[in-house]
Amino acid sequence: MSDVEARQKAENLYSTALDLMADGKLEEAVRAYREALAIDPKFTDALHGLARALQDLQRYDEAIGIAKQIAELDPDDVLAHTSLSVLYQKKGMIAEAEAEGAKARVLGWKQQLKKG
Repeated sequence: MSDVEARQKAENLYSTALDLMADGKLEEAVRAYREALAIDPKFTDALHGLARALQDLQRYDEAIGIAKQIAELDPDDVLAHTSLSVLYQKKGMIAEAEAEGAKARVLGWKQQLKKG
């Protein structure tokens, strides 16, 4: 399979996962996101989707691991830090939640200044 074909397959799996999420089929969505990521491990949209599906399933530790992976791939990803903040809050880890929330705000401000 060529790189283009592989990317298209990953994107198709991602779209399938989004549809499954919309239908409330979270476990199936998790599988589709993981299949997409098996093809392209750096597909951040699929990583975000997986983190959200895991969050909705209340599998917070797994979701935190995925959100951390996104932040490692792209340290300026505001949504990764926002997700970490929400996930830490759900686990009662308030100091960690506040720290990630602050990172997200600072990154958001920096992005706004670049556009300005």
